[in-house]
Amino acid sequence: MAAAEEEPKPKKLKVEAPQVLSENILFGMGNPLLDISAVVDKDFLDKYSLKPNDQILAEDKHKELFDELVKKFKVEYHAGGSTQNSIKVAQWMIQQPHKAATFFGCIGIDKFGEILKRKAAEAHVDAHYYEQSEQPTGTCAACITGDNRSLVAHLAAANCYKKEKHLDLEKNWMLVEKARVCYIAEAATFAREQGFETKDIKEIAKKTQALPKVNSKRQRIVIFTQGRDDTIMATENEVSAFAVLDQDQKEIIDTNGAGDAFVG
Repeated sequence: MAAAEEEPKPKKLKVEAPQVLSENILFGMGNPLLDISAVVDKDFLDKYSLKPNDQILAEDKHKELFDELVKKFKVEYHAGGSTQNSIKVAQWMIQQPHKAATFFGCIGIDKFGEILKRKAAEAHVDAHYYEQSEQPTGTCAACITGDNRSLVAHLAAANCYKKEKHLDLEKNWMLVEKARVCYIAEAATFAREQGFETKDIKEIAKKTQALPKVNSKRQRIVIFTQGRDDTIMATENEVSAFAVLDQDQKEIIDTNGAGDAFVG
């Protein structure tokens, strides 16, 4: 009787070692705001003409709101602003190494600026702020009543960034050159400034992907998020759309910064 054939041995799977990430591999630039959150009462909302669930830019009548919020209520501080939120979430997901994510923006030389720097450091983000004394650090008050949040943003110093005094400095530009992924907000504004002459988001992604590139050995991949609408990705050969998964409304605890977190 012929000897039974030897059972085939399972093939060894070739497992690639995970890519080791380096510091400053991700770069973001935007408006840094110190988020100041507190549970407030109706009288506080009424005093500053705030709606329970709203998002506005601060006016002259809101000048005293931020200091009063800190003095009157128990507050929590977070390094905020749309781009900085996304950078923080990305760093949180990366975990190691610390300072894989870099952020540039403008703040004031004041107590809120010092808190913002501390909070960014606690999130392990390599934040490099342009500091100036003309405007105070930008803030965003989150006035919480029940399940509602009334957001009041005072951009202030966030609007005072000077490219020639910060981005163009050799030590800062070196950080930009180290990055393999860059994030900025406002794709439509970028398209207008670049003279793309289209409002079609897929076409904007395609034109952005085709912009001149120093490193021709690696293609550029462009990704645009649109909230609940499709996420768009453009490569050399195609533009794709990816549907955003539906979320059970009962599972949602808080939507503040959800879009920023999705980007991250």
